Amino acid sequence: MYAIVKTGGKQYKAAKDDVIIVDLLPGEPGTAVEFNEVLLLVDGDKSTVGSSLIEGASVKGEIVRQVKDKKINAFNYKPKKNERKHWGHRQRLTHVKITEVVGG
Repeated sequence: MYAIVKTGGKQYKAAKDDVIIVDLLPGEPGTAVEFNEVLLLVDGDKSTVGSSLIEGASVKGEIVRQVKDKKINAFNYKPKKNERKHWGHRQRLTHVKITEVVGG
C-alpha cells in the first residue's frame, strides 16, 4: 500500500517504512508528523483517486533528522561593465520515516 501526499507544494510517494525527504517541517527528531493531504491511495490493484483530496486518508510518520542540502551557487555578470554578483543558498530539509498509511 502506498499513497501520494502533498506537502510544501510538492508531491511525494509514501509507503510504509520508506524515508522521504521533504522541505523543512517544524519539530525535533523523534516527533510524529501526519500528512492529511492525500491525493492518491493504492492498495494492491485497488486505487483511489480524490477529486482533490481523499477524505479520511492520512499518512503518519516520524522525523528522523533535520539537515541542509548541498549549496547552490549562482553568479551573474555583465561584460565590460565591471558588474558581478555572487550568491548561494542551502535548502533546509527534513527526513521523515513513514510509519503508517491510513486509507479513507
